[in-house]
Amino acid sequence: MQKNNLSSSRPIRSFVRRQGRITPGQQRALNTLWSKFGIDFTKAYINFDAIFQRQAAKILEIGFGMGDSLLTMAQQQPEYDFIGIEVYEPGVGHLLNLINQHQITNIRVICADAIEVIKHMIPDDSLHKIQIYFPDPWPKKRHHKRRLINASFLDLIHPKLNQQATLHLATDWEPYAEHMMTVLTSHKQFTNCYGAGQFSPHTTTRPLTKFEHRGQQRGHVIRELIFKA
Repeated sequence: MQKNNLSSSRPIRSFVRRQGRITPGQQRALNTLWSKFGIDFTKAYINFDAIFQRQAAKILEIGFGMGDSLLTMAQQQPEYDFIGIEVYEPGVGHLLNLINQHQITNIRVICADAIEVIKHMIPDDSLHKIQIYFPDPWPKKRHHKRRLINASFLDLIHPKLNQQATLHLATDWEPYAEHMMTVLTSHKQFTNCYGAGQFSPHTTTRPLTKFEHRGQQRGHVIRELIFKA
């Protein structure tokens, strides 16, 4: 697995690289399965059809955590190819093990900063959907600049989406949900699929996660947004 050394400068990141304990099984997966299911960071566009060895609509998930829900989506929607981006190595190792155990052929994994991946690796008009579920809300006001969903991010991803594509977001942090709605509503190139200012109902294509269950038990309201590019 190729380590990512993107820049000596310190750009504002929307994530913190957690160093959580990696199990022997997860480390073994990183060592032995990465060459089969992983994509190294490079400053060259990915040839998705060559990697998946077929032509199919592509779905990009940013921040898949431990990867259980991404695996379920790939199993339930075999007609799509999924690309998952995650910087948490225990989660990457866990998903690699799941892909191998279940013999999944329609997932590939990238362990790098999503912004850099989108800039340098994702071709224009190549994605059917981008999904971002429960990104860090950075609740403190001084950290709001770290939030992933902002106008610059939308400018970056829009060319990567094809004409039928959607952006699907979910959060259990109400102020972040309102922030997302404001940013997307004010962006001229995205249209709310459910009408101006409307959050979407839960969709059957998005499995409920353990994180989401914990949030619901604490009384958090799950907000989802689906916008057409």
